[in-house]
Amino acid sequence: MTIVLTVFAVLIGLILALGASLYLYTWRTARRIEAAMPPHGRFVDVPGARLHVVERGQGPAVLLVHGLSGQLENFGYGMIGPLAEHFRVIAVDRPGAGHSIRKPGSAADLPAQAAALAALCDKLGLERPLVVGHSLGGAIALALAIHHPERVGGLALIAPLTHPPKAISPVFQAMTVPSAWLRRLMAWTLVVPMSIRRREAVMDIVFGPDPVPDDFPTRGGGLLALRPRHFLAASEDLIGAAQSLPALLHRYGTLRVPVSVLYGREDRILDFAEHGEALAAKVPGATLTLVSGGHMLPVTAIDTSVDFVRDAAARLQVPAPAQAQVA
Repeated sequence: MTIVLTVFAVLIGLILALGASLYLYTWRTARRIEAAMPPHGRFVDVPGARLHVVERGQGPAVLLVHGLSGQLENFGYGMIGPLAEHFRVIAVDRPGAGHSIRKPGSAADLPAQAAALAALCDKLGLERPLVVGHSLGGAIALALAIHHPERVGGLALIAPLTHPPKAISPVFQAMTVPSAWLRRLMAWTLVVPMSIRRREAVMDIVFGPDPVPDDFPTRGGGLLALRPRHFLAASEDLIGAAQSLPALLHRYGTLRVPVSVLYGREDRILDFAEHGEALAAKVPGATLTLVSGGHMLPVTAIDTSVDFVRDAAARLQVPAPAQAQVA
């Protein structure tokens, strides 16, 4: 009996030592990333969040909303500069992402994130901007236009999430763990080392078939995802979207703003037919543009994405198609 207890105590000690080592490694990694990549915008307080915002240029307002586990540098990699030549561009780290903070107890579902963006529009004096949403940001842009139609002039959606997916990509499986305490334990022990180990496989899904730019971790902000709080916020985003998206899609037919959709035919995260064609079929007057490429078009197809946004903005300057006026 004494030998069994001794072995058990040794095992417990080894587990605790391993956990402590993983925690320390994660903490050091997060600290180094944040020191190397500080915020370079300003902060705007809205109900439930403190948002990090970058503004460039003058002209009609364009609001950029990034996707799951991303941040505003997904647009800063190449889109903000060209767009700022003709527009007032506002890129925002969504609540909990990048350098933004989601306040404790605040909801992460689509209506809550839309409400945060609506409050941001008020704070910045944005009058019916063109809202550009990538991936999950597309679902949030749709929620903004549906729940706060007076705040939105039009939507330009790049590889948007629009319908409950048939299956969650393996890239995001760890975020779906239902237990909040278990997700927190994973975030502070296993997520960072496993993400580093599996980086090539994960990036192949996220970017493929397009190549991953060598400077994406820094210039595109990819390293910011290697922080526990970023993983936890993304988990809340994913769970919140799954809970609130079904109710949203039944209201797509009520949209009365110009809606433009851009999708890569080879997208490995979201299927263009399931999310692009299905949305276009439900929204009066919506346009769908299909191109060769994967999911990260704002990074891998910058010129195409910029031209798409410019064309979508031009639609705001002319009357909506007659089809869009049908009740």
